[in-house]
Amino acid sequence: MIVGNLVDVRRKRVFPARISERDGVITRVEEMEGKFDGYLIPGLIDSHIHIESSLLCPSRFAEVVVPHGTTAVVAAPHEIANVLGLAGIEYITRDSSTTPLRVYFTAPSCVPTTSLETSGATFGPAEIELLLARDDFVALGELTDYPGAIGRDPDVMARIEVARRLNKPIDGHAPLLSGAELEKYVSLGISTDHECTSSEEASEKASMGMVIMVRQGSASKDLEALTPFAKDHEFLLVSDDVSVSELIRGHLNRSLAKAVALGIDPMHALRAVTLNPALHYNLPLGAIEPGKKADLVKVKDLESFDVDEVYVGGRLVARGGVPLFAVRPKEMVNLLLLQRKVPSDFEIVATGQSVNARIIGLIKDEIITDSLVSELRVENGKVMPDVEKDILRVSVVNRYRDAPVSSAFVKGFGLRGGAIASSVAHDSHNIIAVGANSEDMAVAVNTLIQEGGGYCICSEGRCSTLNLRVAGLMCTKPASEVKRVLDGLFERARALGCTLEGPFMTMSFLSLLVVPKLKLGDKGLFDVEGFRFTDVVVS
Repeated sequence: MIVGNLVDVRRKRVFPARISERDGVITRVEEMEGKFDGYLIPGLIDSHIHIESSLLCPSRFAEVVVPHGTTAVVAAPHEIANVLGLAGIEYITRDSSTTPLRVYFTAPSCVPTTSLETSGATFGPAEIELLLARDDFVALGELTDYPGAIGRDPDVMARIEVARRLNKPIDGHAPLLSGAELEKYVSLGISTDHECTSSEEASEKASMGMVIMVRQGSASKDLEALTPFAKDHEFLLVSDDVSVSELIRGHLNRSLAKAVALGIDPMHALRAVTLNPALHYNLPLGAIEPGKKADLVKVKDLESFDVDEVYVGGRLVARGGVPLFAVRPKEMVNLLLLQRKVPSDFEIVATGQSVNARIIGLIKDEIITDSLVSELRVENGKVMPDVEKDILRVSVVNRYRDAPVSSAFVKGFGLRGGAIASSVAHDSHNIIAVGANSEDMAVAVNTLIQEGGGYCICSEGRCSTLNLRVAGLMCTKPASEVKRVLDGLFERARALGCTLEGPFMTMSFLSLLVVPKLKLGDKGLFDVEGFRFTDVVVS
């Protein structure tokens, strides 16, 4: 039995109550007299998150988020699916099942994300049906191939048909899509979008029936821009991609505090991480009422949402920010059996003394990029970066088979020397590297090949690394240890001039070919709006 000031998110009221449960399910909510400290809110639900982006395996992820009041997530496991296929899905579901955190999944709809890149696996309708037939897979995952959906590509349509037949929702991914093309996309039954970056975009999509996920993660922080929309509409508050460094400080409870600070009514914001996601994905959660799972969180107030206690199925699982459960992560090693690279692999050849080159331009707190053009000098037949203008080399190395390195230029990292490299590169997770010189880029990439994946910073041949042996995406170490290593990498990056708060996560999205405007895949520079490859050197 649990007593306290109950927050009724369905009826939008607060009252002292006694909550009874049996076998983890609420059996009775009895209104009572009395005064209590704090508030009892439903367990928080992150309805769109990639656990892999935390760099933690699922059990370590649960260990850090449950004490912050997160009792359930709807995880999109297409990162590990792109690397290891169904074997990766089996790993992430198995490791997830060992903790109190309720982990539901969406079936990856686009593995690979497009046919224009190389991944480690391919999912078709058969694989999607196999997953969606399971109770723990609650939707078809974000349909990132929106050009294929709009164009009614037969393969895309076959995947959608599986979800329709099994009566599972279809999640969307349609950055900046508008007008007639958006209508075509939504008409397929695609029900959500988490890519809105303005209230105008969100309003148009909502007017067509889409449920808007307001994203407040590490790479994209859209809550402030979408606050005018969120104040007047029901919505879902999600993380999408969030780093371990931020998770240690808080999860959805921090997003709720941010929402309230921006002027969103506390009860309205709470519905976005409780009742609304539960209703959308048909989960037995989201409210403190008979028949729902007894997942409750005691918070100090409805402004800071500082968490005192967390209950899952009526059992106390965290108190004072400390988990009351032990985790035993499951191991998985993925080797990168590639040939070593040399500096010339990362260089672009040209004639003359200078060229006009297309540049990927970073945009603060967004994963969309600019498409810029800048004059770069040519030395000994090679196009050179311009460190003074903050224009660096960026390369993608195919991790699944030996192939030529794909290279271009990027502006916005601030590095004045050295290189950074990562085996986390959405969504196919080839190796990506950014550097001021090709020598350090080669050393950094070779280090990752030797280590089996991870993050690496290299300067003058000296490397610092974070090993990510689980598919080159995650590790099984505790969050605090991962953060300690990350902090060291970030400090070294800053010493090399990097101006980004999270350079590795920012870099990981430079290869996502379905987010405008200019991206780099393992097969070349890609104009997302034109949906075609383009030359680095402007004719």
